[in-house]
Amino acid sequence: MSIREASNRLGISRNTAKKWLEQPEMVEPRYPKRASGPGILGPFEEVLAQWLKSDSHRNKRERRGTKALFEGLRALGYPGSRGPVYTFALRWRKEQDLAAKGPGYVPMHFDMGEAFQFDWSTEYAFIGGMRRRLEVAHTKLAASRAFVLSAYYNQAHEMLFEAHARAFAVFGGVTKRGIYDNMKTAVDKVGEGKKRIVNARFETMTGHYLFDPEFCNRAAGWEKGIVEKNVQDRRRGIWREASERRWNSLEELNAWLHKACVDAWEHLQHPEWTQMSIADVYQDERLRLMPNPRPFDGYIEHPARVSSTSLISFQRNRYSVPCEWVNAMVSVRVYHDHLMVVSPDGEFIRLKRCFERDQTLYDWTHYIALIERKPGALRNGAPFRTMPEPLRQLQDQLLRHPGGDRVMAQVLNAVTLHGLEAVLVAAELALQSGRVSAEHVLNVLSRLKEQTRSSEPVHTLLSLSRPSQANVDRYDRLRRAQLNGQEVSHA
Repeated sequence: MSIREASNRLGISRNTAKKWLEQPEMVEPRYPKRASGPGILGPFEEVLAQWLKSDSHRNKRERRGTKALFEGLRALGYPGSRGPVYTFALRWRKEQDLAAKGPGYVPMHFDMGEAFQFDWSTEYAFIGGMRRRLEVAHTKLAASRAFVLSAYYNQAHEMLFEAHARAFAVFGGVTKRGIYDNMKTAVDKVGEGKKRIVNARFETMTGHYLFDPEFCNRAAGWEKGIVEKNVQDRRRGIWREASERRWNSLEELNAWLHKACVDAWEHLQHPEWTQMSIADVYQDERLRLMPNPRPFDGYIEHPARVSSTSLISFQRNRYSVPCEWVNAMVSVRVYHDHLMVVSPDGEFIRLKRCFERDQTLYDWTHYIALIERKPGALRNGAPFRTMPEPLRQLQDQLLRHPGGDRVMAQVLNAVTLHGLEAVLVAAELALQSGRVSAEHVLNVLSRLKEQTRSSEPVHTLLSLSRPSQANVDRYDRLRRAQLNGQEVSHA
């Protein structure tokens, strides 16, 4: 081809192509390295390198882009354009990618039924119309890679115990060891090497399930890398779908998570036995697990004093208890979803746990005994705002008349005797009739009780030789004889 066409294809000038062709042999041209000064970015290169290094340790969502770095340098007095900044940042990142990342790791192998690994992760989901921060417990069998996810509002002891109970119930057994990091709910103090002062309550839980806890070294997450990877994989899979949905309650979310985990075992490939799924390998490991005992009673106990308004305080919330316990010391047993309050006499009540803050949760039935002595508190009593709607309507009508508060107190007292459902039916019937009074409500309630009273058959030794038959003609004969003036013996 001509020199012009060759120079066009190579992107060089015709003089350069002609000069190369005149050389006796083909050699690669060498150009002297251009000596250049520090450039306009020189005084700022150290600062820019420090910014890039600090950003590399941050979360990806928190790292600054090159444009933000350029604006920061301009604020420090950098007079140049953004081209040198972009070139320096690109070269620095490439050097970091090619640099050694640290020491290597030894692959690990676990026998069937040998160990499980446990870890927490922080996720977000919409529950009850609000975006809530959740702590998700990941429990994964080290051999078969079967995993279970459970979501909670925090990482307290009672949540940790409930997560183990749920996971062991799904697995159908317990392994010989459990591998953890040095979480505060399990380790009170980290000593040298593998020395640990284990939390007493956590040790009681491990003794209940008969497995040995094992804790990783400090900042050595690779020692439980199986569950660490599970956190990343489930965040991109199961939890992505969970975060896009709307859940009415945390119980509904956990039920869906357990089903989604078991379904995922069927189609996820096992990393070591690639021809088998996790579910196939789990069927073999399930036979090697220790029997699963009854769930551990994982509560944390706190003492509390009942206030003069029959309230106890727990985690910046207040809960009502029976008014008979006023000024007494009670025991509050904290579970993952409820509170068990035990009185000094051994009586106990169950309260639904609230995870909000600065809330007061009343149960109006706790104040019935007190309202008998102080019926005037019905008019503005805060607990009675939570009564069912029929009782509230009945109260509004009774309080319009003198002495209506005492009448309403009698109606509420019937709840302890006959039950709430029966009193609600009686109140609705009284409201429909338009005659609202305590006597009317109690009368209706007594009649309802008589209707529901079962009639038991009477057992006797007497028997009829000829069963009686209904004969209305006999009555008609007696009636006709009486009309004709005849004397009839009715005996």
